[in-house]
Amino acid sequence: MAKQESRLDKFLGEFRQQTYESEFTKFMREYKQQKPQTEAEQRKSRSIWWDHKQDLDTQRRAKESRVKQQAYVYQNKV
Repeated sequence: MAKQESRLDKFLGEFRQQTYESEFTKFMREYKQQKPQTEAEQRKSRSIWWDHKQDLDTQRRAKESRVKQQAYVYQNKV
């Protein structure tokens, strides 16, 4: 059994050495090394546009005011 495990370990070891890295991944890694402030700027921008408290009353009113759309919009109403 130990012989089979060693073959598997050898195979997996060879596989790990041949990992693929795309050109985009290389670019992003190098870009982040050159400009480390990028991630902080991304977090700041995200907090401006997305990370804010939700107003439950506004969400409720928006849900109530929705008009249900028919399944096929070009069909005449029957």
